[in-house]
Amino acid sequence: MSASPYLSLQHLHKAFGNFVALQDINLDIVPGELVCFLGPSGCGKTTLLRIIAGLEVQTRGVIFQGGKDISSAHPAERDYGIVFQSYALFPNLSIADNVAYGLVNRKVARSVVQQRVQELLTLVGLPHSGSKYPSQLSGGQQQRIALARALATSPGLLLLDEPLSALDALERVRLREEIRSLQQSLGVTTIMVTHDQEEALSMADRIVVMNHGCIEQVGTPTEIYREPASAFVADFVGQVNVLHGTVTGQNLQLGEMQIALSDISDKAKTKDPGKVKVYLRPEDVLARPILAGDACVFQATIHEVEFLGAFCHVHVMAPALSKKPLTVYLSLNFLAEQNLQAGSSLPLKLMPERIKLF
Repeated sequence: MSASPYLSLQHLHKAFGNFVALQDINLDIVPGELVCFLGPSGCGKTTLLRIIAGLEVQTRGVIFQGGKDISSAHPAERDYGIVFQSYALFPNLSIADNVAYGLVNRKVARSVVQQRVQELLTLVGLPHSGSKYPSQLSGGQQQRIALARALATSPGLLLLDEPLSALDALERVRLREEIRSLQQSLGVTTIMVTHDQEEALSMADRIVVMNHGCIEQVGTPTEIYREPASAFVADFVGQVNVLHGTVTGQNLQLGEMQIALSDISDKAKTKDPGKVKVYLRPEDVLARPILAGDACVFQATIHEVEFLGAFCHVHVMAPALSKKPLTVYLSLNFLAEQNLQAGSSLPLKLMPERIKLF
């Protein structure tokens, strides 16, 4: 992390009457970084974005952008471009005029505006669309134009409020790759709000996971996924199996299996005796033959195969570990080669070093 953040949020709090939307938010964002605010509906992520934009006023707390206190600055006095979920293009203006809107308001010379508009339309892959109107473009094309408009004034900060949620699945994947590539080539500091974990994991330099108006964890996508700081993060980001275990002495008792605590690399593991929740990702349960002397192995029966393309979610029953189904990931090729289907027996091995205890 840089010693001097480009954007610094300090002790932000927001209340709507008796409802607390944000509680003691502290976050530093460095220049050129793409940060995703990720969380379920109502967690406060959009409220936080709107406060940064000056569209909502915090109850207390301060915001610094580029070393300048903008806590009470009007939105027009803040240096950002914003893209909304609904595109918010002007339907009565041509595409060129939509992109030029911010520049015209700043009374930039017409020749400069025309050149800049053409640059931006080329940048977002729509160089010949200037004379068209928003209604003549697809949803994905409209979102590209909204992005071009937000970038027209070369802002220091780009704010994206669930920009891809109104698009179909293929367009979403295509556009998130384009936005990420564009953001990296321009080096513009960017904050994106999303409830889509796949979007956040694939696009962000860092993810801010939020819940009930608080920050649960800040980290790289790998850190968030591999080292969740709380049960909420483990549950919300990616798929996870939740089992019930008991810590006794130096061991974790998981069903009929006993695992040495020393084999569990989880930094947050508890050594206090008692019941714990055991979190284990589906990819951390391996399908392999059980050999003599193997540790952490068990026999399971396939309950259901959920077809998802090249890989399948395979739900298994493993009475030795749990009374409810476990989910493991297996490739379609593996299932076909082993002739596995509902009712088949499946030997499995779990990886204790990947276990998380809460």
